[in-house]
Amino acid sequence: MATSFVTVKKSAPSQTASSEPLRSLRGEMDRLFDRFSRGFGFPSFEPFWNRDVEFETPAVDLTEDDEAFTITAELPGIDEKEIDVTVSGGMLVIKGEKKQEKEEKNKNYYVSERSYGAFQRSFSVPEGVDQDKIAANFSKGVLTVTLPKSADAQKPQKKIEVKAA
Repeated sequence: MATSFVTVKKSAPSQTASSEPLRSLRGEMDRLFDRFSRGFGFPSFEPFWNRDVEFETPAVDLTEDDEAFTITAELPGIDEKEIDVTVSGGMLVIKGEKKQEKEEKNKNYYVSERSYGAFQRSFSVPEGVDQDKIAANFSKGVLTVTLPKSADAQKPQKKIEVKAA
């Protein structure tokens, strides 16, 4: 079983603007070109970014056991080189980008499309996490980030008895 490792960097997270206005503009342009091209015998096609790259924020699973917190994210079709995991100021940030290109040549037409989808997820690092030992693994499209608890955080809890007054 091949496992890839993703480097966890300590840096300040960047802020990205929402892509919704651009996606709306792109949709309007697609409709305009579709209406225009119908009268000239061009092939009718749906732009592939509407089918293949539609992801904004991947769903994640957050779990905790006695030794660590674990964040698991499914990132199909993304290479580990396109994933960036950083820790700074008590925040863990996972960023990634998926790029695709499509080229179709025919006797009467030529289609070349490029598309990308990017995401970013931020998480507060819980108290008691040893930030120097945070690790990220990427295997078969699944990113697993392990946030190990410090020795003090792993000590058993003391139960305090509640007495009636």
